[in-house]
Amino acid sequence: MGGFKSDLEPTQDRYEGVDGLSDEKQQGVNGNGDLRIDPALEKRVRRKIDYHLVPLVMGLYLISFLDRSNIGNAETAGMSKDLGFDDEHYQWLLTIFYIPYIVFEWAALMWKVVPPHIWACCCVLVWALASTLQAAAYNWSGLMACRFFLAVAEAGYGPGVPYLLSFFYKRHELGLRCGIFLSAAPLATTFAGALAYGITSGHPAIANWRLLFIVEGIPSVILAVLAFLYMPDSADTAKFLTEKEREVAKTRAIQQTGSEGASRLGHVNFKDVLLSLKDIKTWLPPLMYFSCNVSFSSLPVFLPTILQNMGFTAINAQGLSAPPYFLSFFMCILTTWISDKTRQRGLMIIGLSIVAGVGYVLLATCESVGVRYFGVFLAAAGVFPAISNLLPWTMNNQGSDSKRGAGIALLNIIGQCGPLLGTRVFPATDAPFYVKGMGICAGFMFFNALLALALRTYLAWENKKFEKNDEAARQAGTDPIAGAIGLENDGYGFRNFL
Repeated sequence: MGGFKSDLEPTQDRYEGVDGLSDEKQQGVNGNGDLRIDPALEKRVRRKIDYHLVPLVMGLYLISFLDRSNIGNAETAGMSKDLGFDDEHYQWLLTIFYIPYIVFEWAALMWKVVPPHIWACCCVLVWALASTLQAAAYNWSGLMACRFFLAVAEAGYGPGVPYLLSFFYKRHELGLRCGIFLSAAPLATTFAGALAYGITSGHPAIANWRLLFIVEGIPSVILAVLAFLYMPDSADTAKFLTEKEREVAKTRAIQQTGSEGASRLGHVNFKDVLLSLKDIKTWLPPLMYFSCNVSFSSLPVFLPTILQNMGFTAINAQGLSAPPYFLSFFMCILTTWISDKTRQRGLMIIGLSIVAGVGYVLLATCESVGVRYFGVFLAAAGVFPAISNLLPWTMNNQGSDSKRGAGIALLNIIGQCGPLLGTRVFPATDAPFYVKGMGICAGFMFFNALLALALRTYLAWENKKFEKNDEAARQAGTDPIAGAIGLENDGYGFRNFL
């Protein structure tokens, strides 16, 4: 096969051949074969992007997840008792978040249409105000309104960030950065438990749950300003890069898609969007995300209550919810790093889904407090990292920027329906073991493993088809290289990540 190697075999990125243009498609990106980059200089550019972009998007997501999920800590601190509503009303406070969150998932495409620093600032500012104003609510209706606008704003931010990162990183670099970004969810849950423990253990002048919303909501206002000032719109226009480094960033973007980074923004190719929606590999990841989200949405919200029903006090339950999520935070980063290196995201998701499923089985079937707490560790260590690997896998296998945008939007529209079920399967009447809810979560995680296996099998078959088509083009004596535009675009040399 000459210098070409498919993603059936984990290899170095086909555009990184610096000692010689080892890949035929690389030479045809713009027809002149002059896109080699000094590896030391490229590493420096990548590190600068890492230092400036990834901590910013991770920090914003951490705060957003904190603002979203602290409703569970507020409930443990006496929110429903103070406002006089029952468990059914509390369930609706959880459910109302996901209705606008689903309806506005298409906003992931706005990262390509609106300058990212403006879009991020608007989203953060709206959810900051909605989150903080929950502290001023004096009835259930007021909380419902705040949760609605909180969801609208967060739908515009978090679900589209992996898509934003795909404009800055190559395919084999994307997983780790998505993992770091998404690890903010379990890390936020860790902080939520510790912070709630500190707040609810005191005796402030106002109700503990109101103080919780204030303390965790106000920092978002400050972060909105930081997003406007420091969020780069593209790598080749980033202020933190030198002129020479911006040229390297432009070359990296051309290697990806045949276009400079700045020119990839401001428009959507709706023909590519429709083509993406006709592809089965666009539809399987959303079903996987739905399965993961049934568990992902319910565990942070209900864990303090579950631990309390194991016999711990409300205060201790807040504190004990933190360690499992710190493990999950670590696993998000470790597993995405491994899947980047091996280019085996499917196998990683299968393993993580099985681990999570076993954890939920232990929670559903065992009465021992120690064993059930161990099950919490397994569930948290499997669910969050599985999602961290699923999102980059979705974008790795779409053949244009617009297809990647359509893929991530569909992933979120269908996938975010999972919480509508996940937040309804732990009614207070099922305490203390919540057998039905745990069983449902376990079933969906095992189902997710089967879906990942099916998708990986299909992608491997498609890679073989791509290889045959490329070989036929070479045997026909045509020049497929001349028409190839970017490693990550459809066409000659494109391969799926497995």
